[in-house]
Amino acid sequence: MALTRWQRFKCNLALRYFGTRAVPLIGTAGVRVVELDETCCVICVPMKWRNKNHLGSLYFGALSIGADAAGGIVALLENRRHGNAVNFVFKDFHADFLKRAEANTHFTCRDIAAVRDAFAETMRTGERVNIPMHVTATTPSKFGDEPVAEFQLTLSVKKRVAR
Repeated sequence: MALTRWQRFKCNLALRYFGTRAVPLIGTAGVRVVELDETCCVICVPMKWRNKNHLGSLYFGALSIGADAAGGIVALLENRRHGNAVNFVFKDFHADFLKRAEANTHFTCRDIAAVRDAFAETMRTGERVNIPMHVTATTPSKFGDEPVAEFQLTLSVKKRVAR
């Protein structure tokens, strides 16, 4: 089930709010949700002067923001489903840069089911749960579905302790 325009607007609003409040670099990069359903999340980082390096491709920091946002929006929305009862953070980050991203770049995360399972487990047990998340970056206008970068992030989730 794909997002309606209104749902995509709400997801982008949530991402911008989180970017403004918690991680300002997300807001600065102009990240937006392109697609979100039960199996897949696609985020776009636009090619603009602020995100470019000296070679005219996306700076690796902007690529990292896209990977973080693609996995992070999934965790953010799942946390909202659980009443913001879980703390989550990326514990580590690995990137393979395969080609220069010279256009708007899409970041695809297909680990939504694993994130849901991790949140359910931490809510049930109260223990910390770590899961790997895979994100693939593509530039559809230049290379189609061929990856320009691949990322592996470890998401760490833990139920908040009542104070």
